[in-house]
Amino acid sequence: MAKLLTDNHHTIHWWMRSEKARLYLETHHHNPHYLSSVQYDPQLLRLYGDIQQCIQDSDIILIGIPSAFIVDMLDSLPNDIFQGKQILSAIKGIIPDKTLLLNEYLEQRFQFPLSNYACISGPCHAEEVAADKLSYLTFAAQNIELAGEMAAFFNNEKLHTVLSNDIYGVQYASVLKNIYALGAGIAHGLDYGDNFLSVFITNCFSELQQFMEVISRQIPHHYNTSAYLGDLLVTCYSLHSRNRTFGNFIGKGYSVNAAKLELNMVAEGYYASKGIHTISERVNYHLPIADGIYKILWEQQSASKIFKEIEMLCH
Repeated sequence: MAKLLTDNHHTIHWWMRSEKARLYLETHHHNPHYLSSVQYDPQLLRLYGDIQQCIQDSDIILIGIPSAFIVDMLDSLPNDIFQGKQILSAIKGIIPDKTLLLNEYLEQRFQFPLSNYACISGPCHAEEVAADKLSYLTFAAQNIELAGEMAAFFNNEKLHTVLSNDIYGVQYASVLKNIYALGAGIAHGLDYGDNFLSVFITNCFSELQQFMEVISRQIPHHYNTSAYLGDLLVTCYSLHSRNRTFGNFIGKGYSVNAAKLELNMVAEGYYASKGIHTISERVNYHLPIADGIYKILWEQQSASKIFKEIEMLCH
C-alpha cells in the first residue's frame, strides 16, 4: 500500500512497530525483510515510532495491522484519537476474542462512525504490486463517493480500482477466502490434485455466497458476489498466498505452531477460522467446509479425516 501511494507521489506518515526496521528504512529506503526490492522515495516518507503522533498528524488512517494484534495496538489510545479522521482498512480478518470486524470494533471502542470508514479487498498480491504487474483492488464504503475518494489515491495504469458500497460483504468475503485458501493448501499438502481443488474452490464459493445471504438478513446491506470470486481464486491458487502456504504445511503434517514458525508471517485465515466458527454459531448457520478447517486448526482433528468428509460434500 505504501508503494502504491508513493508511486502516485503522495506523502505518507508511516508508523512502524519495529524500531530496527524503521531505522533501516530511513537509511536504505527499503524494507530488509518484506518486499525488499521496493525502493521508496525518502522525500515522501515520514516515519514514526509513536503510533499516537502518527495518527494525530494524518487525516486519513490506513490500517494494515494484522487483526490478531489490533486490540494490543489501538486499545490504549485516547477515546477521541480518530475524531475527524477517515479510516481505510486493509485488514482481511476478524478481531479475535471480540469476534468483530474492524468497523464494529472502532464503533464500540472509539464511537467511530461507519460513514467515515472504507475498506479494501483484492484480488491483489503484494508481490505482484511490487513487480509492477497489473492488479485490481475493490474499495468499499457506505457512501460510494468516499470509496471513490479513497480509490483515487491508489489508481494508476498498473492498479485498477473497483467501487462498492457493500462494506460487510467485502469484509466477510475477505475473511472467508483466507480460510478457504488454508483449506486449498491443506488439500495440496495431502496430495490432492488440481481436479479436486477446482471442485473444492467451487464449493467454497457456493458456501461463501450462502453465508452472505444469511448475513445480509442479519445486517441489512447491499450484497453483490461478483467482486469476490477473483480474490478467492488468487488466494487459493497463488504460490504467493500466505494462507495457502500455511495450509500446505498443515497438510504435510506440521503442527500449527511449527507452521507459524516456518511461515514467519501472519496467516489471517488461522485466526479467522475461529472467528467465523463463533459467528456461524451466533447466526445459527452451519458452514461445513469452513468448520472442517476450524476443526483441523483449533481442535487438532485429523486433516485427512476431515478432507474425506469434505470430499463427500463437494459436487
